[in-house]
Amino acid sequence: MLIQFNFKNFRSFRDDATLDMSATKITEYNDHVISIANEKLLPVAAIFGANASGKSNVFEAFKYMAMYVIRSFYYGDEAENKMEKSEFVPPTPFLFDKNSSNGESSFEVYFTDVDNGSEKVYNYGFSIDQKGITEEWLNYKSKSSRNDYKTIFYRNKETLDLVGLPKKHQENIESSLNRETLIVSLGAKLRIEKLKLIRNWFLSCETVNFGSPEENIFWSRLLPKGFIEDKKVQENVIKYFSTFDKSIIGFNVEELENPENNKKKKVKIDSIHKIIDSDDTTTISLREESAGTLKMFSLYPVLQDVLKAGSVLFVDELNARLHPLLVRAFMIAFLDPSINTNHAQLIFTSHDSWQLNSQSLRRDEIWFVEKDSNGVSSLYSLADFEDEDGTKIRKDENYEKNYLLGKYGAIPLLSEFDLFKEEL
Repeated sequence: MLIQFNFKNFRSFRDDATLDMSATKITEYNDHVISIANEKLLPVAAIFGANASGKSNVFEAFKYMAMYVIRSFYYGDEAENKMEKSEFVPPTPFLFDKNSSNGESSFEVYFTDVDNGSEKVYNYGFSIDQKGITEEWLNYKSKSSRNDYKTIFYRNKETLDLVGLPKKHQENIESSLNRETLIVSLGAKLRIEKLKLIRNWFLSCETVNFGSPEENIFWSRLLPKGFIEDKKVQENVIKYFSTFDKSIIGFNVEELENPENNKKKKVKIDSIHKIIDSDDTTTISLREESAGTLKMFSLYPVLQDVLKAGSVLFVDELNARLHPLLVRAFMIAFLDPSINTNHAQLIFTSHDSWQLNSQSLRRDEIWFVEKDSNGVSSLYSLADFEDEDGTKIRKDENYEKNYLLGKYGAIPLLSEFDLFKEEL
């Protein structure tokens, strides 16, 4: 489980930002709290903020870190061809400050995992500039250890310390490592188990951006595993649909010849609907269903995978094209321990203030992003927020009302659209 995600100097975030999934000492919804490896963690974090406040940049920061861990083996000297080498993508720093625009960006996670049957907490991170890695570190502590982390490796421009890795692999890493490649990525390719565990944790996490039209198309075409040939999988999808749309009662799946590629067949999927006041049915192409239905269809495979793996699902603009009740139903799948048996986590951004209420979320599961007059974004939780008198927010407050009134910040500053006034 993710304990904490820290990042700095990335897009609109110039200063240190922390998304903390640790439960604070508040009293509401104790059933949300998951105890693991001496940590008390939360299954959900909901991030709210105005348009252009930077809340999507929290998502993009996590996505960038995961991408770099997974793909950096192919950068630099380790790339097999020039096309792979060109894939190196430096981060976008905060550009409205002379120091930060030329500075390095940093990304760090704390998470729990099981290694050789033992629960451990890992601390992994790296700093990177426009030329490559400037620093990288990996530490761990066992469940029985409260505070003392042990070093697995540390690296900066002058130092390479591989003390926690098998000696037989240290020479391979020293000879193969380059400026653009992470030790974790290289070590996973070399089949070093400790480093594969870190790389695989990032591989199991899912990031979905429903604010991107291109990603919407990609996810809408992604079918659940076994959907084409396995009727049981189709039945499970119908059961999932029935929680929000009972009009679809089945699917017709047909594989067609592909004139462009004989080895890869095209798949035609029709949804089956019941005709009113009749026992007959009719079909329409799945692509003709509503945008909301297609979005829920696209969420099914990733929801299935994340709940099974007990990993992290980070969704940007979860509320786009979804009714607030559907968003809440999706959120409850992670909050309900009878469904979320493997402790998966959902982190999402949203404009939907209806989810901001004390009937669903704890104060430490609610987060805000606000951008100041200099264009600098900051991230903070409702549990940590204090009003002008230094008083913490009470659990019986009307969060939605107070948020829209501007009590917690992170709302747009509105003025009249003077542009459209008629000139006198």
